[in-house]
Amino acid sequence: MRVAVIPNPCKDVGLIQSSRLCEILKNRGVDVVTDKSELYDNTDVVIVLGGDGTILCAAEECAKRGIPVMGINLGRVGFMTETEQKNMEKAVDSLLLGEYKIEERMMMNVSIGNNNYLALNDCVVAKPDAQMIKTAVYAENEQITEYIADGVIIATPTGSTGYSLSAGGPVADPGTEMFLATPICAHTLKARPAVLAPEKTVSVHLLCGAAESAGVTVDGVVKESMRVGDKVIITRSELKLKLIKFGQQSFYNILTAKLL
Repeated sequence: MRVAVIPNPCKDVGLIQSSRLCEILKNRGVDVVTDKSELYDNTDVVIVLGGDGTILCAAEECAKRGIPVMGINLGRVGFMTETEQKNMEKAVDSLLLGEYKIEERMMMNVSIGNNNYLALNDCVVAKPDAQMIKTAVYAENEQITEYIADGVIIATPTGSTGYSLSAGGPVADPGTEMFLATPICAHTLKARPAVLAPEKTVSVHLLCGAAESAGVTVDGVVKESMRVGDKVIITRSELKLKLIKFGQQSFYNILTAKLL
C-alpha cells in the first residue's frame, strides 16, 4: 500500500505526530509519501493530520483522483477528522486490515465568469470591509430569496457545520445532498436560511442597493471579485470526496460533544 501523509505544521509543531505516524506506517511495511510533488501519484490513501481545514486543502486533488482520505484530528472540532491522535495506531491497523467504511461527501462546482472551482464546504459572497451587499439567490431561473447583509453563504451538508453554522444556518447530515443558503448578519428580521434541491442550478446575483462590489471565497480561499450585475453559478459536482470512517464516533456524537 502507498500512503501519502499530509501534515499541518501549525497544529503539529515540530511535526511530532506526523513523524510518529510515518514511523507506524513504515513499521507495517507501508510505502509512505511525504514529498509534496508526489503526494497524489499512484497513492492508495491520503492521511491528513490537522483539522477539517487541512482536509479542505487536499479535497480537490483527492476527489479528482478518487483517493480516499483518512483524517487524524489535531484541531478543536474536527467533523471530518474522525480519529483522535491517541487512537492513531489503532486506526492505522484498522486501515490496513480493511476494517473501515467509505463515506462519500457531496461537492459543488463554482463558476464566476470563465473561471471554475471545486468546493467541498462552501462558496461565500461577501463585502470584504464593513459595508453591506444586496444579493438575490436563484434556483434555476426562479428567485428564491433576497438578502441585504454582510454576505451570503452557499454551503454543502459538509459545510453546514462551518461558516454557515456560525451565521445561523441549519446543520445537515453529511450523508445527504442539498444546498444551504445562509445570510451573514442580515439587516432585516425576515431574512432566513433556505434549503435548495441539489439537482438545481443555484446562482447568487449581486444587486444594486448597497455596496457595488464583493469578494467570492471558495472553501475559505478568496478566488474572485464581482460587481453589481455579476453572478456566481453553483451546481452539484459529479465528483465526491471519499472519507475513511471507522465508526469510532457518529456525526451526531461529534456534534453534541463539540458544539453543545
